[in-house]
Amino acid sequence: MAEEWKFDVPTAGTKHLPPDPRYLEALSSQGYGFEAAVADLVDNSIDAGAGDVVIHFLRDSDRLTSLLLIDNGSGMTEDELDVAMTVGGRRNYRQGALGMFGTGLKSASLSHAAAVTVVSRTKTSRPAGRRWVMEHAKDGFQCDIVEPGYAQSLIDRYSGGQPIDWNGTVVRWDGVKDFPRNGGPEQTERYLARTVSKLGMHLGLQLHRFLARGDFNITIAVEDIATGVVVMNYGVLPVDPFGYPVTGNPEYPRTFKVEVPSVGVVPLHSHIWPPKSTVTQFRGIGSLLDTQGFYLYRNDRLVQAGGWNNFRQPEQHLALARVAVELPPVSGDVFRLTVKKDGVDISPEFIAALENAADDRGRTFGGYLTAADSTYREARRRTGVERRPVIPAGKGMDPAVREVLSEELPTLPGEDPIAIRWEAIEGEAFFELDREGRRILLNQRYRPAVLGGRRAGANDAPMIKSMLYLMVNEVFQRERIGPRDKDNLQLWQSVLVAAARAEMDRLSDRDGE
Repeated sequence: MAEEWKFDVPTAGTKHLPPDPRYLEALSSQGYGFEAAVADLVDNSIDAGAGDVVIHFLRDSDRLTSLLLIDNGSGMTEDELDVAMTVGGRRNYRQGALGMFGTGLKSASLSHAAAVTVVSRTKTSRPAGRRWVMEHAKDGFQCDIVEPGYAQSLIDRYSGGQPIDWNGTVVRWDGVKDFPRNGGPEQTERYLARTVSKLGMHLGLQLHRFLARGDFNITIAVEDIATGVVVMNYGVLPVDPFGYPVTGNPEYPRTFKVEVPSVGVVPLHSHIWPPKSTVTQFRGIGSLLDTQGFYLYRNDRLVQAGGWNNFRQPEQHLALARVAVELPPVSGDVFRLTVKKDGVDISPEFIAALENAADDRGRTFGGYLTAADSTYREARRRTGVERRPVIPAGKGMDPAVREVLSEELPTLPGEDPIAIRWEAIEGEAFFELDREGRRILLNQRYRPAVLGGRRAGANDAPMIKSMLYLMVNEVFQRERIGPRDKDNLQLWQSVLVAAARAEMDRLSDRDGE
């Protein structure tokens, strides 16, 4: 029966079926995050041999107008620029290039902007530019030719080593969807502070090997175009996910080898972080449940930061385990990189081979996982202090805080979590306890003072919520509130109300200036 089944289907010729112009709209709806989209542009700069990349936010007073990425790479001629702006345009990627599919520039840009302009110059060619506007793109793939005088002026704006010297490329996003619209100066400042921090962390992690070499730099800058003043200038630092000062286990790091029939030997460089590390490379890149596991590199670019890819489920006791894997040059169907380069699909062939992975002395990968688990558990026992269990935190507490609480404190089994929320409360009290409903209620009138002008949200005010949760947890555990508890609650109320009023006075004074 198996021999009768064939994949050869008889055909009667071919027919040319070009994509509908709306295909570009679909291509720009792949779920690119803002940081991942910018990282894709930086990849192109690296492929062009750039040593300096500037990510430039332009603002006109309170309003953000454009985002530009400027590099001092080799640049492109007009013909090369046409290929780069063609969806799926074919070019020969050099060995070690980060680009793959010929779609990143277009899909990443039009996912976040209404228009993308690319202007470039080589050492032997004049500046040339092309511009995709989504509306034109949907109307028959009509790509605009940038007027040569403007192309020259845009190159000139960043010439003289800032960073372009003789050659380079400028990518400009207009109509950026993520930019705040009508929030005024405070919203713009908050957006920039948040976005620059997240973008710097993302690029610092994904491209940490390039940034650590010393001959490649990324700068994030903000310029007020009305005054020409650069109001922010931030150098991106490498964030090495394996950059611990001292190993958590003296037997590691250790390299295990996986025999995968279709691609050969794949080394697993396996590390155990020191317990309770507070450095950014450990706690600053995400949840410890998400950042344990495999760190997959392609041509020195980190394309997946953590995760076990169906090998096993993440668990708290493996929080210290991180494994660096270099994707082989020819991966076949074993490692399939996503178009956005933010994850890798790994075939069952590799997962099955992990069971037999071993180092040169015959020690197994399974033994490594056991060692990582034991290192975590032993660190908890060595403290010599047994912390009292608590009722877990629930809705209203920032997830990152909840994770640390679950790591640091044992929880009482079978207990409903304590939720924290803002509500209208009569009188001057800062908070009320709903012991039966397992809720800490914060007085809505003090919310602006606590947030200090920041945006409200379900998980806002993490510091005040964490403090209150720790202070009143035992009150929720008791059958009744005794005199000592009542006195403590009154003390905390008085201090918090005084602090909130002081903050309200500060806000009032600031608004009156």
